[in-house]
Amino acid sequence: MNESGIKQEIPMSFNLDDFYTTQEQRNEEKKEKIEDIDISTIDNFKNHPFKVLENEELESLKDSIRVNGLMEAVILRKKDDGRFEMISGHRRLLACKKLGLRTIPSRVRNLTDDEATIYMVDSNLHREKILPSEKAFAYKMKLDAIKHQGAYLQLNETSRQVGDKLKSVDILSEQSDDSARQIHRYIRLTYLIPKLLQMVDNAELNYNPSIAMTPAVYLSYLKQNEQKMLAEYIEYNLITPSTEQAIKLKDLSKAGILKSENIKTILGVLKANQIQKFKIDEYKLFNVVPKNVSRDKLEDFVIKACEFYSKHLRQKDRER
Repeated sequence: MNESGIKQEIPMSFNLDDFYTTQEQRNEEKKEKIEDIDISTIDNFKNHPFKVLENEELESLKDSIRVNGLMEAVILRKKDDGRFEMISGHRRLLACKKLGLRTIPSRVRNLTDDEATIYMVDSNLHREKILPSEKAFAYKMKLDAIKHQGAYLQLNETSRQVGDKLKSVDILSEQSDDSARQIHRYIRLTYLIPKLLQMVDNAELNYNPSIAMTPAVYLSYLKQNEQKMLAEYIEYNLITPSTEQAIKLKDLSKAGILKSENIKTILGVLKANQIQKFKIDEYKLFNVVPKNVSRDKLEDFVIKACEFYSKHLRQKDRER
């Protein structure tokens, strides 16, 4: 307070946003300006790995834009032909198209192919729902981009001994929630034919037929014609391989002897989770079982009792 008792504000030489952004980001934002870009001049990112679905989330986004306008500008880059390529904001672009808007607020950035790929992947990987197929191709694209920028990067002394090198997949792992091994597993999924890859997504979506992640990785080593035979068998019989069965298929493929007959034989064996278990109320069971039959011998007793009763019924049929 001053002498008159009036509270004075202390002038601040910084912005509170400075605490939450890097100097590089602040410098970049100062250079950038938001422009209204003609939607008809914007192309999707080449081989964009993330699906843009017309679902409830898109409808909610449309409602928000209709009422409040687009709250966050999309990120574009200028192409050699004068058009623009979408880097971040494919869902926002689709929503604006559905609303009939002609322009969209945009930040145009000068990015190389590799920089654009890394930015595109990073801006989507934070989404809550990402399908295995999306993650697989996104990781592959980003890993390739990192390799283009330099297969190895020197680590600082605090993380490893001087002279150690960090592989591209390790760099990718440090920038994501998955380990280097798990990233390799996701990338293996890109070797699956579309039908099998969709079945891996089905496991996440609770659709059938579905293939779990681990057996899918083994199946990715099958040749394409072998994968097609497998997909046809699965679609017709609605039976998908377990991890053990997938390993057998991979081994036969590696030996060059995997045929449709092998697929039928291997998948024809019921998996443990396909065998239905018959349940009997324990209270009812112990009411009819002799008291001297212990719990560990109960199963044998019930089976023998059923066998004895079956013989009794067959004997009665012969006497008629």
